[in-house]
Amino acid sequence: MSDVVSLLNDIRDVGRDPRGPGYMRPGFSSTELNLREWFVGEAQARSLDIEIDRNGITWAWVTAPGDNAVVTGSHLDSVPGGGEFDGPLGVASALAAVDQLKADGRLEQLNRPLALAVFPEEEGSRFGVACLGSRLITGVIEPDRALGLKDGEGKTFAEVASEVGLNPDLVGQDKERLSRVGSFLELHVEQGVGLIDIGQPVAIGSSIVGHGRWRFTFAGQGNHAGTTPMTKRADPVVAGSQVIGAIPAVVAGVDGKAVATVGRTILHPGGTNVIASSMDFWLDIRHPDDGVVGAVLRAITQRAQEIGHDLGVEVTVSQESYSATTHFNSAFNQRLQGVLPDAPILDSGAGHDAGILAGFVPSAMLFVRNPTGVSHAPEEACEEDDQRAGVKALADALAMEAGVQA
Repeated sequence: MSDVVSLLNDIRDVGRDPRGPGYMRPGFSSTELNLREWFVGEAQARSLDIEIDRNGITWAWVTAPGDNAVVTGSHLDSVPGGGEFDGPLGVASALAAVDQLKADGRLEQLNRPLALAVFPEEEGSRFGVACLGSRLITGVIEPDRALGLKDGEGKTFAEVASEVGLNPDLVGQDKERLSRVGSFLELHVEQGVGLIDIGQPVAIGSSIVGHGRWRFTFAGQGNHAGTTPMTKRADPVVAGSQVIGAIPAVVAGVDGKAVATVGRTILHPGGTNVIASSMDFWLDIRHPDDGVVGAVLRAITQRAQEIGHDLGVEVTVSQESYSATTHFNSAFNQRLQGVLPDAPILDSGAGHDAGILAGFVPSAMLFVRNPTGVSHAPEEACEEDDQRAGVKALADALAMEAGVQA
């Protein structure tokens, strides 16, 4: 069977961003579905049994399906202009770990069922809610809210779900399937600089920093760009831009360790000779203390209201998603340290499906070194030797968790 490097090479050209370097692999798009078919083909080549559940999560059973299963996997979608490894490294490594266990003769020694899982719309780049698949199966998001989410073209998730073969009436919490998961382990490329200088290719995750996304809407008065005096305008773009420009100072005034980011804006109607009638931006806030996240949000909201009042622009704020700080299962992490004694312990400033599942099943993460420290961008990297080291660590961890004697 192929190793992790060749598996990733097989999909390297799928979903390249037509605008420049990086990838465009939106959730439930034809590109993501093509990647899912690639995964299904690789799983079937290994004689794994495939199931696609009612929330669009793809399951590949290495053993016969059963309770108290050990599950590993990640996602295949990307952010706009994303990197090569965010998501696919975990999926390809899961396949390669199965090959490793088989080659070592440990596959037959498993004392618990083993499955691989691929979660859809982890990035939330299409419908605005991160980890949508894991939120649905766990019931963290209500089905009605999820089905009403819209993508950039105005399509609801209900419409898209139907188009890809899901039944919208069945989307939502799946206690029966979730109850079969005894533990979940996700391998992911490192999204930061924790491993660069310490000489180790793999780390064990300790926690995921609390984070949320909010939509700020600035409603003004659309008008003619040439005939409206500057003093007679209620321009939402000016108001929104002033708020964005104020964010660094506002955040620093609350807590120097907090981070807040605006990475997406929409102007309506978007004409070059038109004063916009509305502007929306999405605000991402992260900090280990959930109270600080709330304080940053309140401070930015207050500043937005002040600017809006001064410029005659109405400001509304709505929450799109929120995940409190998550600490991974301590007993699971202690077991991981037993088989990976040299692996350092790192927290994550990025969200993951493992973080959602952690509230329901014992969960843990492995991070594989990224020499650039850059993620969600084309410069994201992972050396081939480190990719293989990640597979070995994952295989050893899965064998341990499934009761194989060392």
